Amino acid sequence: MKTTKFTIGITFCVLVIVAIVSFSFQKKSTNNNRSTEYSIAKVWELPAVLDEVSGITWLPDGTIASVQDEDGVIFIYDLAKKEIIEKIEFAGSDDYEGIAVHKDDAYVLRSDGTIYEILNFRKKEKTTTSFETGFTAKNNMETLALDIKNKSLILAPKDRDNADEFKGVYHIPLTSKTIDRVPIIKINMDDGALKTYQNKKLYKTFSPSDIAIHPKTGDYYVLDGKNPKLLKLNSKGSIKKVYELEESQFPQPEGITFSPEGTLYISNEASDGDATIIQINLK
Repeated sequence: MKTTKFTIGITFCVLVIVAIVSFSFQKKSTNNNRSTEYSIAKVWELPAVLDEVSGITWLPDGTIASVQDEDGVIFIYDLAKKEIIEKIEFAGSDDYEGIAVHKDDAYVLRSDGTIYEILNFRKKEKTTTSFETGFTAKNNMETLALDIKNKSLILAPKDRDNADEFKGVYHIPLTSKTIDRVPIIKINMDDGALKTYQNKKLYKTFSPSDIAIHPKTGDYYVLDGKNPKLLKLNSKGSIKKVYELEESQFPQPEGITFSPEGTLYISNEASDGDATIIQINLK
């Protein structure tokens, strides 16, 4: 009898250990897309006028163009001089969130989905018009980037899309300025890589605040400003990595851009300190 009890006891312990190991392995497998592996290369503290900095984009002369939440102004920031070198007015006060530049023309996204096209934006003879995307204020639009390969703009809703199960990335050909309502990729809110962040309201799982395409790999990088993180997806929309950003360093990341060489920059609205642009190296 003692031998039988001993055998049962050993068997039970082994089963418990196996279950614990199995659970740990499953948990690790579920989260194997998560990463905190990045380093900060450089930080630029921005002037007070950019406390509400939102979208940013790289310019051919090595400067960064940005917009902020309140004024219809494009700010040109020189990283080397650490100062704003140019201010370009294009519209009145409103909620401006994203910016993209194609050659001599700039495109600025308003949170209700309206896009302003500023032709020859750095010249005296610039002209400004606007067009609609089909999105509205309920979508809370913040992302805008240039897809050089396909000569189009790309954008994604921050809040609700057509369905709560996904946030689509949509493209607008520069030739037609008419949005294709079929997303080029979908960020699925129930994707295993996002399981840790899933909300009772599924659409709140991931809230895009800006987007950029890596100039070398073609991967999509999508920023979440509400719960600071950076999503890396391949050209077909599969999630390759989720970078969790330290909130003390990235209190409210609102803008993202790459240099032609693939150097990554992220802008942050002012929180306890100044607004910033951060050069970040991903591992």
